Amino acid sequence: MRNSEMKRVVVTGLGCITPVGNDVKSFWRSIIEGRHGFAEITKFDAGSMKVKIAAEVKDFDPGMYIDKNEIRKTDLFAQYALAAAAQAIEDSGLHGQIDPGRLGVYIGSGIGGIATFILEHQKMIERGPARVSPYFVPMMISNMASALVAIRYGAMGPNLPVVSACATGTHAIGEAFRAVRHGYADAAIAGGTEAPINRLAIAGFTNCMALSTSEDPDSCSIPFDRRRCGFVMGEGAGVIILEEYEHAKARGAKIYCELCGYGNTCDAYHITAPAPDASGSARAIELAFLDSGIVPDEKLYINAHGTSTPLNDRIETEAIKKALGKLAYKIPVSSTKSVTGHMLGAAGGVEAIASILAIKSGIVPPTIGYREPDPECDLDYVPNKARRCKIDKALSLSLGFGGHNAAILFRKVEETANDD
Repeated sequence: MRNSEMKRVVVTGLGCITPVGNDVKSFWRSIIEGRHGFAEITKFDAGSMKVKIAAEVKDFDPGMYIDKNEIRKTDLFAQYALAAAAQAIEDSGLHGQIDPGRLGVYIGSGIGGIATFILEHQKMIERGPARVSPYFVPMMISNMASALVAIRYGAMGPNLPVVSACATGTHAIGEAFRAVRHGYADAAIAGGTEAPINRLAIAGFTNCMALSTSEDPDSCSIPFDRRRCGFVMGEGAGVIILEEYEHAKARGAKIYCELCGYGNTCDAYHITAPAPDASGSARAIELAFLDSGIVPDEKLYINAHGTSTPLNDRIETEAIKKALGKLAYKIPVSSTKSVTGHMLGAAGGVEAIASILAIKSGIVPPTIGYREPDPECDLDYVPNKARRCKIDKALSLSLGFGGHNAAILFRKVEETANDD
């Protein structure tokens, strides 16, 4: 039953599948060493395409996480989610330590099973409707990652697969945070997943002028740089375990940090372009701090949305300045999309992990590929090299098509249980 008293919410597990590593350790090493995951597309022949570079997941083996006979019934976006969730659950030690009715799942996807959609449509056109797989619908629908994770772990609590384009992962974590904070669950498996690297999705994003057409892997995703010209499509999943603080303490859990604030707003302006005055995204930042009761100071790091598109980076910079005033010039702001590319609905989950590890390690990730400053992007973007910083808070910001804005605020926890 819901308790009206607000609970503290902590992070007790992390898991990810990314273009720069298929577990948290390798992902974080790539991030802080500034080793990107950009290369020529291998998933299809991109010879006739304007865009030839993507950030693909490498050497992913679904058999490590899913039974062989289930793999063919599961779209890749769901496989990524199952893998990241398995890592996060193992890291947390939560399995078997919680009432199933008190465990929630909040894993979203911006697009869902688009590869399945394309394949089954092609089969119908070429071979007739009788050849369409009976698993077509459950493989395609974007709630299935959240459902499959719940089935895997018997999570019978609240289950909400958020869909808000590129803000999906952050919104999913934010909504899971609220569920735990307000007593609807004792813990939640939360994050985002995406598998969008295919001919149709690349063509669509290219034609709406969103993707970089650069063929230089070192200069195709360069957030806040004056030369930026679009984002690089990425894929994968990022999942974290959120847990009520006393529940985590009682079982002797390892605690990474506390999630203490969430802001959710909409620009209500345009289907793809952010509002020119940055008011919606600035308000999301302000709400995250208001929700937390924390006054922002110089011990803050911001993991920016930082897509490497001309509009986003300029307006996001303005949002940070509008929300934080002069403090904006005194804090490190970086975009890990300079390493991972844009993982769409999975971006918020993976960037939350980067924010959490920045607090835990005291190392702020760099924005790599940054060479030419833009006068309209005038903050400290931690260019090219990771930096040791005395931070105790990290804000992860995500902005999605449709004007969806999400901000989540993490802070260091001093009184951890058996923290190592």
